[in-house]
Amino acid sequence: MAEIVVLFVIKKIGIAVAGETLKLAKPLFANKAELNNAELVTALPVNMKLIKDELEVINAFLKELGTNGCKGELVETWVRQVRRLAHDMEDVVDEFMYVVGKRREKESRAYVKKIIKKPQSLFSLDEIATKADSINRQLVELSKRLGRWTKPILSGSSIPAINYDTDQQLYLPGHDYSINDSELVGIDKNRQTLIESLCLEDCSLRTIAVWGMGGLGKSTLVNNVYKSEAIVSNFNFCAWLSISQSCRVHDIWQNMLKELYGKDSREFSTENMSYAKLKVELTKILDQKRYLIVLDDVWSAADYLKIREVLVDNGLGSRVIITTRIEEVASIAEDGCKISLEPLDDHDAWLLFCRKAFPKIENHLCPPELQQCGMDIIKKCDGLPLALVAIGSLFSFKSKNKKDWRLFYNQLISELHNNENLNQVEKILNLSYKHLPNHLKYCFLYCAMFPEDYLIHRKRLIRFWISEGFIEQKGACSLEDVAEGYLMELVQRSMLQVVARNSFNRIQCLRMHDIVRELAIYQSKRESFCTIYDDTHGVAQLGSDSRRVSVLRCNNSIRPSIDPFRLHTFIAFDTTSMALSSWPAFIPSESKYLSVLDLSGLPIETIPYSVGELFNLRFLCLNDTNVKAFPKSVTKLRNLQTLSLERAQLLNFPRGFSNLKKLRHLLVWKLVDATYKSLNNWQSMEPFEGLWDLKELQHLNEVRATKVFVAKLGNLAQLRSLCITYVRSSHCIQLCNSLSKMHQLTRLNIRASNEHELLLLDDFTLSNPLEKLELAGQLSEGTLESPFFSGHGNKLLRMELSWCQLTLNPVARLAEFSSLTELSLTRVYTGHWLNFHANWFPDLKKLVLWDLQQVKQIFVQEGALANLHYLHIDSLMELRDIPIGIEFLASVKEAYFTRMHSDFVRNLQMGKINHIPKVHWSTQGMPTDLMELADLPGASYRTNTNPEWRILGGSGWVFI
Repeated sequence: MAEIVVLFVIKKIGIAVAGETLKLAKPLFANKAELNNAELVTALPVNMKLIKDELEVINAFLKELGTNGCKGELVETWVRQVRRLAHDMEDVVDEFMYVVGKRREKESRAYVKKIIKKPQSLFSLDEIATKADSINRQLVELSKRLGRWTKPILSGSSIPAINYDTDQQLYLPGHDYSINDSELVGIDKNRQTLIESLCLEDCSLRTIAVWGMGGLGKSTLVNNVYKSEAIVSNFNFCAWLSISQSCRVHDIWQNMLKELYGKDSREFSTENMSYAKLKVELTKILDQKRYLIVLDDVWSAADYLKIREVLVDNGLGSRVIITTRIEEVASIAEDGCKISLEPLDDHDAWLLFCRKAFPKIENHLCPPELQQCGMDIIKKCDGLPLALVAIGSLFSFKSKNKKDWRLFYNQLISELHNNENLNQVEKILNLSYKHLPNHLKYCFLYCAMFPEDYLIHRKRLIRFWISEGFIEQKGACSLEDVAEGYLMELVQRSMLQVVARNSFNRIQCLRMHDIVRELAIYQSKRESFCTIYDDTHGVAQLGSDSRRVSVLRCNNSIRPSIDPFRLHTFIAFDTTSMALSSWPAFIPSESKYLSVLDLSGLPIETIPYSVGELFNLRFLCLNDTNVKAFPKSVTKLRNLQTLSLERAQLLNFPRGFSNLKKLRHLLVWKLVDATYKSLNNWQSMEPFEGLWDLKELQHLNEVRATKVFVAKLGNLAQLRSLCITYVRSSHCIQLCNSLSKMHQLTRLNIRASNEHELLLLDDFTLSNPLEKLELAGQLSEGTLESPFFSGHGNKLLRMELSWCQLTLNPVARLAEFSSLTELSLTRVYTGHWLNFHANWFPDLKKLVLWDLQQVKQIFVQEGALANLHYLHIDSLMELRDIPIGIEFLASVKEAYFTRMHSDFVRNLQMGKINHIPKVHWSTQGMPTDLMELADLPGASYRTNTNPEWRILGGSGWVFI
């Protein structure tokens, strides 16, 4: 992966030596009298270009190494030296761009004089030029060293090349790690689907795709069906073809033709047949046969489309099965013929493991003393059949000793890498990583920095990637949009697992498969990409070359383990055991190159003045901390892109904060009412002088309205998301005028100063429709009919209205937004009835009705809310009966009825809700935190898998 580091640095040098940058730097080079190394400084641009040229050649050579599969300690050592120099050069480029940026800030003679009086600079051109010259000379020496010691690689005479294609042949039918038919578990449903797809009466050519991450048993499933006599007998010709990542269509067609000729292939040579002749011959033969062809492990849709040129649709009911790890390839298959494999559930995983680990024990029962360790291993395998079979097979030869099993578990990843009986698992899973485009490899490895089973939120991950410089600008697309495309590609390649999507199907959070994560951690450490720090089991050491550190658990001081000079990223996930005295070490003055600093949840109250020396800082997160103020030096963080202070104590910023022109995301709010029973449950930041000059801001959440701010808000033309609070009626005209200038705005939250303040939005129009809208405060009766509402058309996906106090039922008007997927109404309506008519809200997935104090009855007609998945009714104290027509809501998967009247609860138990899989409820005055329902008195829960009601304790709460 060293070529990724080199490519990354090449791009950064390209920016540094571009004409515009050098034009800004020219006056700095001209002041030779002030320089100690005038000649080196003058030669700096040339040296940087020479380094760039040399790195480009090295990058080409590294690609050749990868293509030829050359390995060995000699090569690895040389590549490590390349990587180290590339990292050093990256730091030099960052220093140079900082010095040039400082030059740009000198806007007036007075400012220049001030700088001269206080010559405070982190770096000088002298130092930068000296470092660049040293790196240039080291690169020359590195090239000479290559000639002296690695010349045999080029001739191929000394270090053997690894056959790249053989790595992926390890888990094909017949391999030692394939599963016997008698041992197959958890595949019955997918097997039946595959058989039905093969046996469809449709006589046209059908393509069937079986897809999922590596190691799920795609080939095993297909092979089980493929060798079935009943299936094979339906076809005149059957062939199994393994497709390599470096797919050569000519070779595949040759193999296909050999299979067709069978025994006669000895007398028939395909070796000298041209591409065109092969195509003609195959087409002619297949046109007369009902054929079944399996293309195993297809990596590219383009490759499949080339192969398919000979697969004629002869109307005989031929079938093609492809197995793949990539969703894009699977999408080629016809609707109803795509089979997505998932990891085994805990039951089937345990069954498979025990069948392999205890083959000679009756019923494959695990001894009681080994069960806990066995379950821990099962959890680590995370339902991956490949790992379960490999590890289970290994344990079948091990002693049934608890100590030995626990020792193996504690060093599982080392075993996967070094144990010859297991490292095939690593190789097979790593194929997906090897096949990633270079621009995705860093993004993928970054996900390994999160803890095991951690839910990785999309927005946070994307902001990390952008701050690290992994995302390239593409046309008019924002960096955030490009990064989301990268994320989708990793998901489609089965490298990340989607855990949750929002109501309109956008990814909310993801996770890494446990074993995939462990292998990514190993790769990251090997490539000096990052180090995971966890001293739970004793002393943890960080590599001296670690550029990024993720702290999962820290019981001792981490400072002695860090080389602060090379640190670029520090993320702390441990918020409980980390010593309070050790945290300032995370932003030492030596760590000037830090670009990401996330101290969320740490019990810190102050930020040291030295934070201003982090010239390269792009991401600073202090969520859930007790920080109340920033030092003045924070205004020096001119590269800062994301500042997050959610649920923190800091709401005001020092004078000069508007100098941070590169801010893209400013997220600041303090929670003051955890019950969320008031209109303003949190305090928002005070708008500082010049906030409206931060032209790159895309996300501003949350800011308090002032007369000056709302007047100048329109300057923030790039805003996509805005939450503005404490809005008064007197602000509304100017606020609407400013918002109408925002052409990128898609998410808007406006909150009134109090529950009596009227939001005057009737004449408000936006230049483009919103996707998400939240309004909190009184609205006039005509607001829902105003141009502001009608202008959103079918674009509005999510709406939240609260404290509006409308006397007319708003539901009929809101039903006109036919694309709504999520609707939340809190204290919106003062009437007694809510009606949902047939065909209203056809796409709504989530409905929340909260604190509608006068509503006595809810009516749902058949055909209304046809796709509702989630229903939450809270604090409707006048509602005594369940919604009439609730039985029509056939798609609801989960329903909450919280803080309701006791009469409602009694009627609920006798109502028509048996079709809802999960139902939760509580009566007035009881906790509403749904995560606490099982633990606190007063919680009620029922699932239809066990419809019996049971009473727990003496307080009358029901929990199943």
